[in-house]
Amino acid sequence: MGMFDLSGRVAILTGASKGMGLEMARGLAMHGAQVVVSARKQAPLEQAAQDINRAVGRDCAVPIACNIGRKDELQALVEQTRAQIGPVDIVVGNAGVNPYYGPTSQIPDDAYEKTMAANVQSNLWLAQMVVPNMIAKGAGSMMFTSSVGAFKPSVMLGTYGMSKLALIALVRNLAAEFGPSGVRVNAICPGLIRTDFARELWDNPEAAERARNDIPLRRLGEADDLAGVAVFLASDASKYMTGQALTVCGGSNMWT
Repeated sequence: MGMFDLSGRVAILTGASKGMGLEMARGLAMHGAQVVVSARKQAPLEQAAQDINRAVGRDCAVPIACNIGRKDELQALVEQTRAQIGPVDIVVGNAGVNPYYGPTSQIPDDAYEKTMAANVQSNLWLAQMVVPNMIAKGAGSMMFTSSVGAFKPSVMLGTYGMSKLALIALVRNLAAEFGPSGVRVNAICPGLIRTDFARELWDNPEAAERARNDIPLRRLGEADDLAGVAVFLASDASKYMTGQALTVCGGSNMWT
């Protein structure tokens, strides 16, 4: 595997019981990493870990439930990972929420606070918790799932986009702060991906028509389209890349 070899490295992934998070975990495991898959409910995580272990042919996935909105649960996730597998080398902060669909000017306070806390602050917490291990090794890679929604306004998904733009700003600041210690931090910005999370956006005739006519690759994204970029950012293949926002959108966003 050469520059993409992740053997001996330990990864934590949030939002990893299905969809993009699960596919990114599978990709990391296939390239040698030990992966901790995390989400709110344990049962789907057990299944996800079994699927990864079966696909890779070794016991390399551990399921640990965690609600990213609760700091004590995030801390427990990191501590259990260290205890069961070892110090953390890779973080994929993929969990996120979108509790409100409508104009930003009308969003209730609780929905705004939940969006920003889950999509931005929880990732700061996770970074703070894992970085000591990385600094001690002089190496490490964190990546956080943003969105192409960060790059343009939206009448109905504006607050979600705001949170994802704030997440890119967080990534850049962490990259600047942790870079001297050899720790890299990047953002992944998916376009419209056919996952359960985004079903309301793609499961309709208009989305299919847009894919046929407006997306250069002429299709919507699939969850496994994110696996390769996760492996790239986790591995030495990207060893001189930090503070970046990589857009994975089939070309739909290159004009905006």
